Amino acid sequence: MVKGYVPAKGDIVWLDFNPQSGHEQKGHRPAIVVSGEEYNRKTGLALMCPVTSRVKGYVFEVSINHDGINGVVLSDQVKSLDWKVRNASFIAKADDKELEAVLRNISVILLGD
Repeated sequence: MVKGYVPAKGDIVWLDFNPQSGHEQKGHRPAIVVSGEEYNRKTGLALMCPVTSRVKGYVFEVSINHDGINGVVLSDQVKSLDWKVRNASFIAKADDKELEAVLRNISVILLGD
């Protein structure tokens, strides 16, 4: 983690997802931050969705391609994580289209069609 770095909405970060259980993603992998920087700074937590290289065609997958990170965001696996303990480190900024698609999927899950 870069000293002074606070994850911001739309950041793609490396993150340690262990421990995990069931069908959750595990290991050191990229994630996209979906919560705002002020919330993340004040709480030490951030809402994030994991990124995987295993594209399965699920309805809530969002394609992403940045700085060697090629795969899909699993927007149905939103997690509140301690970004300091999990060693978040910045990779890149998602483009507006990618972030909007992730947030739209989360909205559908939380609010319905």
